Amino acid sequence: MTTETSAEITDPSLAREAEPLVQRLVADRAAGKLAEQDPTLWGPEAEREASVRLSWTTLHETSRGLVAEIDALRAELREEGLSRIVLAGMGGSSLAPEVITATAGTALVVLDTTDPAQVRDALEGELERTVVVVSSKSGTTVETDSHRRVFERAFSEEGLDPARRMIVVTDPGSPLQTLGEESGYRKVFTADPNVGGRYSALSAFGLVPAGLAGADIAGLLDDAESTFPSLRADDESNPAIRLAAALSAAHQSGAEKVVLADSGSGVVGFADWAEQLIAESTGKSGIGLLPVPVENVAAPGFATAGGDATPVAIGPPTDNAAVSTYGSLGGLMLLWEFATALAGRLLGINPFDQPDVEAAKQAARGLLDGPAGGPVATPATVDGSIEVHAEGDWLSAGVGTVTEALRALVSAAPATGYLAVQAYLDRIDDASITVLRPELARRTGLQTTFGWGPRFLHSTGQYHKGGHQNGVFLQVTGAVEEDMEVPGRPYTLSGLQRAQALGDGQVLAQRNRPVLRLHLTDRTTGLVELVKAVQDLRTAG
Repeated sequence: MTTETSAEITDPSLAREAEPLVQRLVADRAAGKLAEQDPTLWGPEAEREASVRLSWTTLHETSRGLVAEIDALRAELREEGLSRIVLAGMGGSSLAPEVITATAGTALVVLDTTDPAQVRDALEGELERTVVVVSSKSGTTVETDSHRRVFERAFSEEGLDPARRMIVVTDPGSPLQTLGEESGYRKVFTADPNVGGRYSALSAFGLVPAGLAGADIAGLLDDAESTFPSLRADDESNPAIRLAAALSAAHQSGAEKVVLADSGSGVVGFADWAEQLIAESTGKSGIGLLPVPVENVAAPGFATAGGDATPVAIGPPTDNAAVSTYGSLGGLMLLWEFATALAGRLLGINPFDQPDVEAAKQAARGLLDGPAGGPVATPATVDGSIEVHAEGDWLSAGVGTVTEALRALVSAAPATGYLAVQAYLDRIDDASITVLRPELARRTGLQTTFGWGPRFLHSTGQYHKGGHQNGVFLQVTGAVEEDMEVPGRPYTLSGLQRAQALGDGQVLAQRNRPVLRLHLTDRTTGLVELVKAVQDLRTAG
């Protein structure tokens, strides 16, 4: 497959609907102005924010100086036997490095969880050769700060110097920069502050952990640089213009879901990175594009996409796809960033803010600041190893089984709504729960997303609260066998995890969205019972 980055609209009907929007973007010189970092593209209300969020358009040039610095640090670490890289980061600080290293086939341990078991697994992986990259744009991300504290204590207990094993990536002037410098951390990288987190793949946030893990970051920048001229061109062949027009035209016709499946791109996990970019950029003011990553092009939701969804292949065109995008990883990242920003113009929203993300954080903080352990939740019913909880008053009394509760949740969704599965579990040891996404999509006929909590709160969490209000939400939490203290904080990891789940559920319920929480009192048994309960649902159609 060619490495030239391209976007192809393969559905004739969608191509016709998109054509007027293509012509509008060309006439407005929107792509050229975006490349020139013109903050007026999204209207007066967005101009102030946009004026400090557009440096990502030239990161393929401005990040070049980082390559030698990262390579030198990696060589220095290797000389000291420090070859295991653990990344503590959330959202834009973790998603890009994960797809870069996965595609390159290099090892990177990504910690974007508050599950004690998953954090403990990371601690038990040869600490003597471990370096931790603490990555946070704000420098105050609670999950990342917790990871830092846990690893500092673990290093100290093993007689290892924590400072020599800590590397920081943050914005200039953040509390994390100050802490890193005052604590004598091995290296503190400050990123360009005029780049938002979800557009930061080619900045220090993406390049430092990926480069230290051994990925070819110079090649990544080369690929983006070779793609840039086609993306800034104000003509009909610009792939970013065509992709933005296709997604926006589909949205106008009621297809606000964007179903993403790999069709042989050679890129590993691209949809997970694109998910945050699309959802946080467009999901606000009651509109937006909901990304739905699925397992493959034959998966439920992609092969069976209805009028409310646009199937997009990451890779060569397929029979089921309406749009396909393909090329190198660096080129694809820049293509989707350009297209998402241009789609924001067509949709009439600011693609650089995230006005609804803070609500869930505030609710979680409120629970953490309350009585130890938070409020005791009384389940509506208990079915085997699963407690059934409902936020709000949408669940009728008398529901006795998990299957009945699931059926009620699905019934509460509009015909063109969606179902979001949110798993606050260990995404390594409890990975079998991912089978729920295709099973629920197949049996309910709803577009179904799957997210690991709290990871998704830094991604699709914005869309859930700010986008189309037609979602229903299935939270899955689990009992913790062995908790972990967060040094210097009055809470444990499981307490934080629980507060994040309950806090987000409260915020969704305040927006009149149905939230069903299934708590597994025994994770192993409960997961088996949950899958069986889903299989007992009637198959849609």
